[in-house]
Amino acid sequence: MLNVIPSILGRPARAVPIDTGWNPLSLVWLASAWIATLLNWPLWMALERLPEMHSLRGRLFMLALGGMLAALTALLLSLAAWRWSIKPVLALFLLSGAAGAHFMGAYNVVIDSTMMVNVLHTDLRETRDLLGSSLLLSALLLAVLPLAWLLPVRVQRLGNWQQLRRNLWGALGATVVLVALLLLFFADMSATMRNHKPVRYLINPLNSFYALGMVAADAQSKPSGPPVPVGTDARVAARPSTAKPPLLVLVLGETARADHFSLNGYTRATNPRLAGLDVLSFRAVSSCGTSTAASVPCMFSVFGKTGFEAESRPHENLLDVLQHAGLAVLWVENQSGCKGVCERVANSRPVGTACEDGECLDDALLRGLDERIAALPAERREKGVVVVMHQMGSHGPAYWKRSPPAQKRFQPECQTNALQDCEREALINAYDNSIAYTDQVLADTIAWLRSQGEQHDAAMLYLSDHGESLGENNLYLHGLPYAFAPQEQKHVPMVMWLSSAAEQSLKPGCLKQRLDTAFSHDNLSHTVLGMMGVQTEVYRNTLDVVAPCRVTA
Repeated sequence: MLNVIPSILGRPARAVPIDTGWNPLSLVWLASAWIATLLNWPLWMALERLPEMHSLRGRLFMLALGGMLAALTALLLSLAAWRWSIKPVLALFLLSGAAGAHFMGAYNVVIDSTMMVNVLHTDLRETRDLLGSSLLLSALLLAVLPLAWLLPVRVQRLGNWQQLRRNLWGALGATVVLVALLLLFFADMSATMRNHKPVRYLINPLNSFYALGMVAADAQSKPSGPPVPVGTDARVAARPSTAKPPLLVLVLGETARADHFSLNGYTRATNPRLAGLDVLSFRAVSSCGTSTAASVPCMFSVFGKTGFEAESRPHENLLDVLQHAGLAVLWVENQSGCKGVCERVANSRPVGTACEDGECLDDALLRGLDERIAALPAERREKGVVVVMHQMGSHGPAYWKRSPPAQKRFQPECQTNALQDCEREALINAYDNSIAYTDQVLADTIAWLRSQGEQHDAAMLYLSDHGESLGENNLYLHGLPYAFAPQEQKHVPMVMWLSSAAEQSLKPGCLKQRLDTAFSHDNLSHTVLGMMGVQTEVYRNTLDVVAPCRVTA
């Protein structure tokens, strides 16, 4: 009607062109359907493994859940359904969803805030190990193909108020669908999320966005400034005039499983060199977390797992207490970082012939160690030295890279990061080769400590940060939420070696009687303080593994 007014006024009528492009809301619903179905295939595979989903009711619930995911995704995307924003936002959803689907499907992991911290802390070496043809294929099929169709698509030009009205109606429609399906299947939804908690962390890619938001909120909630001082009263207890200053090498292991140490009864000879030495292997030790980012700060806290997780702001750790006592502390890093633990102590990275393309085998941790220690303040070295060597250890999925080519005891070996494509025997061989190489590194460390006998009362303590899943129950790698992570990710090895001088203060055979006692990362800080003779109000002798065996004057 309006387009005839000009002719009435004496001017020729001009037709208003109709915009035939795609409305952003139409793209929203198409993308939501794609995301809810194809990008969530790990979720559907996980549900398919649940017996209760094989009934008619279970099938209907899975269909309803797909509708809920599509509606929830559409509800969120409706907020960005504008001509200038819809394509970048959909690209973000598709690319992040394709990456999430690959890692959840390939390794059967879930994405929560802890896993997101691991992702954010991943360095270039670790990222390189995770890349492969399967990731590229997933990205191609799940993200690149729909993006190739989406990017050239013409989007309708509508007025801001007109598009806003459409977006609000679209969000309302998505909400109605979501609420209706949730009410119809609330009992099934509640039971599934309650009885199978990992399922909630498989909703892709909303799990990644939620986890990232939780990490950001947690970072913002912590007060800025230096950490709260801990153990500032620490001092080294008086020693006999004939006693030598203690030297402790604390080897921080990576991804080692206690049940793959032959010292603990594993049938394969993964510890041939340590077996010939007088070492103590504690067989019932639990980790603080299931990832490096979670475990390392926790295991160096003097407050234990419960106290560490309850901290409202960062506190100083074991290494700070040792420095308060006047001891010399050195951290040698061969991993993706110390997660903030070593920020206030001397630290360095290994160099030498064991390093190639920025990645070092753990042999390099011992290279130049004498010179590194000699560079520490002399007045501190006279009181005692603690060296922390952070291993690359058995870090996956590229287990075959964690041992030298000439020292692979177990063959054939899996040499791909697509672990699910490897024969189980080859996968176990690659992992066990890395454990056998750790055995060599620890034995070499003990040999080096023995060479220090004229200057120090030496000791070594090895403890892994977490374990690893190697295909049990179709799980790979690590990082599952602690509450429902399997024992393979939490049961870790702990090995101790004491020089004859260090053993003189202990009751004969006492520690051997404690090898099957249940310990955890909570014991680390207090055991180290006890071994170094540090007196402080934060020390708890009940958590010191060695305390019951010391000879009291």
